Amino acid sequence: MLQVEESMLRKKGLSEEQVQEALQPIRFFHEQIRSEVVTYERLKRKEFDELHNLQGLGEMLIGLRVASGLSQCELAERMGVHESQVSRDERNEYSGVTVDRANRILEVLGAVVTTRVEKILPLARSA
Repeated sequence: MLQVEESMLRKKGLSEEQVQEALQPIRFFHEQIRSEVVTYERLKRKEFDELHNLQGLGEMLIGLRVASGLSQCELAERMGVHESQVSRDERNEYSGVTVDRANRILEVLGAVVTTRVEKILPLARSA
């Protein structure tokens, strides 16, 4: 498809720079889709990244749902909430989710998250 588009642009008499500039959004979209497919395939294999200071918790919760094979609707039913709530939470990557709610989602998905503290940094002293 990219080659066809490139050929059409060249036939219109665009310069090489103009052709490359016009193709940039297509390339970007293609790379974004490829990245999402790779991520989806990893999740289906139940391969998850580690969390550091709970960064990425929302992505992990979404990934666990996908890996479990549940739709947003099915998760909502199991949690006793409306599907729009799950959709909104996932769209926002569970930003601001409470610990209780994250635990409930993990329970519903049959998942366990284990944490450990590796080091404690010294506190900054105020002047």
